[in-house]
Amino acid sequence: MNSGAVIIPARYESTRFPGKPLADIVGKPMIQHVYELCVQAVGGDRAFVATDNKNIKTVVEAFGGRVVMTSSSCLTGTDRIAEANDELGFDFVINVQGDEPLIKPSAIKKVFDMMQRDSSHVLNCYCKISPGEADSATVPKVVVSESGKLLYMSRGAVPFDKSGLGRSRFKQVCIYGFHRDHLRAFKAYQTKSTNEVFEDIEILRFLDLDFYVQMLEVEADSIAVDTPQDLERVVRVYEAKML
Repeated sequence: MNSGAVIIPARYESTRFPGKPLADIVGKPMIQHVYELCVQAVGGDRAFVATDNKNIKTVVEAFGGRVVMTSSSCLTGTDRIAEANDELGFDFVINVQGDEPLIKPSAIKKVFDMMQRDSSHVLNCYCKISPGEADSATVPKVVVSESGKLLYMSRGAVPFDKSGLGRSRFKQVCIYGFHRDHLRAFKAYQTKSTNEVFEDIEILRFLDLDFYVQMLEVEADSIAVDTPQDLERVVRVYEAKML
């Protein structure tokens, strides 16, 4: 049976939101919320945080999390995952972004189980997009084939019909499944690919390198925290759960 783990990439120097992994959500740093959701999905022995920041390392270890330190030269979270797994040596890795504090453990477990059965393709998740997100440049929109193969992903409104209207139906959910060979090929490219740079979406490097990316639809009420305004929305959700 293939060995696998969940690794959460955590970068302090975010362009849009510096210090984001340590942002407070009802008394806990965001990275702790994400880590605990991952532990619910796969267990504490299969959950790790990958970071190049000593403050994040200290915080994670303080709440009992496991940390792999990486270099500061990683171009993306996936490059960081690849470097971390060079040390850990798992057959496959589930990448859960550290800015997804509302991610569902059931979705993580679903991806983990699929990769354990068959890790031959890169796997990414998507869900239905809400009307308020359709015009947001911070939300990657997903275009899939009839079989669920990723055709393209954009921060713009895609697909876009000939009447001049964007009709986005789906958005990305930031849970990925990678075989170690996928990660090695991604990291070995050593630069961001053309469409990856243009859209600022790292999964597009796999499309640019002609990898098959299978998309898995999941139920999600997820809000990716890209900005302080996103964080405010997430805090309101957590506060409502506590009432």
